Amino acid sequence: MEVFLLSEKNVSKEIPSLYSLALSFLRLGVTAFGGPAMIAYIRKMSVEEKKWLDDETFRDGIALCQSIPGATAIQSSAYVGLKARGVPGALVSFISFGLPAFLFMMILSSLYLKGHNMTEVISTFNGLQAIVVSIVANATLVIGRNYIKNWKAIIIALFSCVMYSFKVNPIFIIILSGLLGVLFYYKESSDEIKEPVKKEKSSFKGFFIVLSFIFIFFLILYLTSSQLFHLAILMSRIDMFAFGGGFASLPIMLHEIVQVRRWMDEKTFLNGIAMGQITPGPIVITATFIGYIIYGPLGGLVSTISIFSPSFLFVIGIEPYFNRLRRSPVVNKALRGILCSFAGILLMSTIKFGIDIPWDTARIFLVIASFISLLLKVDIPWIVLLGSVISIFIL
Repeated sequence: MEVFLLSEKNVSKEIPSLYSLALSFLRLGVTAFGGPAMIAYIRKMSVEEKKWLDDETFRDGIALCQSIPGATAIQSSAYVGLKARGVPGALVSFISFGLPAFLFMMILSSLYLKGHNMTEVISTFNGLQAIVVSIVANATLVIGRNYIKNWKAIIIALFSCVMYSFKVNPIFIIILSGLLGVLFYYKESSDEIKEPVKKEKSSFKGFFIVLSFIFIFFLILYLTSSQLFHLAILMSRIDMFAFGGGFASLPIMLHEIVQVRRWMDEKTFLNGIAMGQITPGPIVITATFIGYIIYGPLGGLVSTISIFSPSFLFVIGIEPYFNRLRRSPVVNKALRGILCSFAGILLMSTIKFGIDIPWDTARIFLVIASFISLLLKVDIPWIVLLGSVISIFIL
């Protein structure tokens, strides 16, 4: 294995082959339950075991992935590949990590279409819908703990919650919240990073090549199927504004898919979220379910490519300039406002999901039990699987 020396710390760093990256991230992808919790496993593999990155470089990558729209864990895989083998490495790592989730969701979507009218299946998803409410409520609580620190943050969150309750487009709310962040925190001391800006090698050529392929992909859809083209545009737009991780995409999906276009009802959408929780990978894999239900397997593929393309482009496009960007007081304060807004938007999403469920004793038991389990750090897949079994017998 070829090695070279890091000039700053004189620590040997291994250069993996593309095959090694693909195989390593494919293995991780098969067991990638828990969303952001997978970051710890990515670090263990890439820093401690494989020594592809040093710890400081990996931490910089996590800061990048938490600051840009998209699902943090899968973006972290792209970052590791980018630092280890450039844009080709990023692409291989990104696809390999997300592939198991895509395949699982395509299979589950197919089974759902064939069996969702069966009594046992209906009972299962009736229970899972209640569990999804607790999962989204827990995500709201986590985001609130992380970003709601003062009265200004509370105002932004409440503003976002009220605006979303009136069915204002979440993208518009996010933009306004960013502006409020700049306004509210204008006189506060800057969050500017004090370290000197590191010079990073630009990946512009690789970025341009990937962008060209994505453009061709959209052009083919435009020329061959207006329906798939509009689905692709919508999914890309959703991902472009999903700051704060994969759960941030759910309110935007709910608004666009259920409330505006009425491509499916809210219960079906909740079922998609539930299946997204029992598959490995990020929660935004729900997009695969949506595409499959609307337009079949091709819709699932198009939806998946479209929802993940912006995330990948953000990583490889912004990474060379990230150290400079995070020194900007305006960028940091706008991001604070945006992240606060998701606490409010997710809160209203929890309420909307809850209103749509016909509550009874069994569902109340499931939502309370699952929420307590989440507070106790029980892994979501176990909660969903156990809840599925219980639902068959009590609903």
